[in-house]
Amino acid sequence: MSEREIEITTLGHRGDGVAETETGPIYVAGALPGEIVRAKVVDGRAQKPVIEKPSPNRIEPVCRHYSACGGCSVQHLAEEPYLVWKSGLVEKALRDRGIETEVSGTIAATMGGRRRAVLTATRAGRHTLLGYHEKASHRLVDIAECPVLDPVIVEALPGLKSLASEVLPKKGELRMTVLVTTTGLDVALDKADKGYGRKIPALSQKVVDQNLARLSVNGEVILELRPPLLDMGGIGIVAAPGGFAQATLAAEHALSKLVIDGVGKAKTIADLFSGVGTFALRLGRQANVHAVEGDAAALAAFDKALRKPQGLKKVTFERRDLSRRPLVKEELEPYDAVVFDPPRAGAQAQAEQLALSKVKTIVAVSCNPATLARDLRILLDGGYVLQSVTPVDQFHYSPHIEAVAVLTRP
Repeated sequence: MSEREIEITTLGHRGDGVAETETGPIYVAGALPGEIVRAKVVDGRAQKPVIEKPSPNRIEPVCRHYSACGGCSVQHLAEEPYLVWKSGLVEKALRDRGIETEVSGTIAATMGGRRRAVLTATRAGRHTLLGYHEKASHRLVDIAECPVLDPVIVEALPGLKSLASEVLPKKGELRMTVLVTTTGLDVALDKADKGYGRKIPALSQKVVDQNLARLSVNGEVILELRPPLLDMGGIGIVAAPGGFAQATLAAEHALSKLVIDGVGKAKTIADLFSGVGTFALRLGRQANVHAVEGDAAALAAFDKALRKPQGLKKVTFERRDLSRRPLVKEELEPYDAVVFDPPRAGAQAQAEQLALSKVKTIVAVSCNPATLARDLRILLDGGYVLQSVTPVDQFHYSPHIEAVAVLTRP
């Protein structure tokens, strides 16, 4: 098969350049709109593309690992068109559901702001590799730097690799979740060797030597030097081992402001899929809040925070799987506003109940534009009016984007 000249017309939702042709789209990894590329094409994908005419928006990637590492996909795109692309991901998802609305400009991520990283460790002979998988591969890139991560994590990489080497499984990979807290790094290892118990003395010593706040292995806390605290608007939450936290602090602040502004002067608020209380604790300073979450560890952290006087109004919670058992119309009646922030699968069942309700204001937070658009379509069909949609980029250089949508009932 001979090479052909390809003109890139758009940037796809995964960060690949896309050429629209008579025989269908051609995907070109690493290409940008306006570029001319020469490559062989197999099954709609360019093989070993050579850029003959680069885009003026092309820049030099900031990381030495970029050509191999699968952690980032668009380091080669200048900042302004990059942010436009991020907004466009949300716009397209909405259009696909027949929702035509103005999407606000993307709130930019902060370089070096990722406070939570999920790394992979594996064996390579006598050596330990720690990092991210290569693009479209099971091979691991042993990272020495990562401009996306908080510098505290980058500085700790050698020690984290040493920690992982103690409990690597004989086959397969170990998963490491690292979180920067106000009291130090919280590290959780999963899929560790089942005989890790005999390594507890060595692991504990490494925790002390590296001054980690806490280390957990396969769900067991090995050593906690200090409770790993997250600051939720002035309220300290002890993070659950390996639990969810917003990836960057700047994005958490941006999302929280959008949520608080969105609910306005509501006096009674339901915070659904509430996690550890990222929004509920902040909202509790101005309104009565009922938080609902299905994860027991997250609610335990939330409960512990509420046991200390915090100057909040009435804040309550319950454990409930909202995907299986959403709050129904009658249960929603007491609330002036509802906030929901579901996992990537979205909140279809809950949106269907909200569409039947008389709740005045709904604020939807999502990390998946496709499921957000589906849920918004349900609410719009139920009579709600979309007031605003704001993308928030906390996953720098990746195709992932958060968004906050505010809806009201006339």
